[in-house]
Amino acid sequence: QVQLVESGGGSVQTGDSLKLSCAASVSGRTFSQYVMGLAWFRQAPGEDREFLATFNWRSGTTYVSEALKGRFTISRDNAKNMVFLQMDYLKPEDTAIYYCAARRIGRPSHTYDFWGQGTQVTVSS
Repeated sequence: QVQLVESGGGSVQTGDSLKLSCAASVSGRTFSQYVMGLAWFRQAPGEDREFLATFNWRSGTTYVSEALKGRFTISRDNAKNMVFLQMDYLKPEDTAIYYCAARRIGRPSHTYDFWGQGTQVTVSS
C-alpha cells in the first residue's frame, strides 16, 4: 500500500502562485522498488478528473500536460519521497481539488492505484 498526503492548497487571487506537496510512503517495502511514478490530477465541481503532470521515479523524467506547460512545474525530493506541483499565474479555472496519485512498478502507464485525500485550491478573480 502507498500512502499519499497532499498539502499546500488554499485560496489565492488570479496571478498568484501556490506550491502543492505530496508526501508518499510505502508500508513494508522499499519505496523505489515499489513505486514507478507519482502524478498530480485535479477535479473541479461537475468536471471529469484531469491529468496534470507526472514524475517517473526511476528515470527522473517528468511530463506536464501541454495545456499547463509554462505555468505548472513538477519536481521531487527523492530523499523524502515527496513530489511537488508549482503552480504559477493561477487563474479562476484552476479552482479544483488537487490529488496526488501513485503508480506501482509493473502497472500499465496511466494506471494509478493509490490516491491521496486531495487538497482544495481556490482562485478568485
